[in-house]
Amino acid sequence: MVNQIFNNISDEEKTEAIKKLVKHSVPSKDFFLMIILSVLMATFGLLINNAAVVVGSMLIAPILYPVLGLSMGIIMSDNILITKSSVTFLKALALGVLVSAGVTLLFSSQVSGNTAEIISRTKPSIISFMIGATAGFAAAFAMVKHNMNDMLPGVAVSIALIPPVAVVGIGIARLNMSILMNSLLLLILNVAGIIFTAVIVFSLMN
Repeated sequence: MVNQIFNNISDEEKTEAIKKLVKHSVPSKDFFLMIILSVLMATFGLLINNAAVVVGSMLIAPILYPVLGLSMGIIMSDNILITKSSVTFLKALALGVLVSAGVTLLFSSQVSGNTAEIISRTKPSIISFMIGATAGFAAAFAMVKHNMNDMLPGVAVSIALIPPVAVVGIGIARLNMSILMNSLLLLILNVAGIIFTAVIVFSLMN
């Protein structure tokens, strides 16, 4: 059954997936604009403890491609793709943290304390890794399959990445080392989980 699931993919689908990942390993300015907007929404949602706004931020976050590009580069032993995807991903994370920190400082007089939405992103555990792993599996599998909506795996990855990025920025702005370190560890666990299963899925898909 495993072979039927992972090997029932045409060469055309594989080629198109690789081309798409290579193309988006160095994204356009639009990519970074959408990163800014998604982190803005996530930060506002976290600060006012509004889960619906946080979820909405995930719908517009284009963080999918550099993460999967890195995973594909590992499978293909393509150092250029690994480097380009890693740089793009790190730039997106740095930009997100700066935006979140800036928003938190700008609106510090409007909000106080750490909301439940913020606190929930400061509890790293093995489950955090498994959430990332599940998101990575869904994203990698749907990326190659033509008949699956590209937005769905994008949302899956964003769920694991965008809120923790925003909380890292909030921790920096508030000089709260506990929030900063715990949310950063959560982010690392999620990223590791995504890449781990994406590499496995791409490998099984040959």
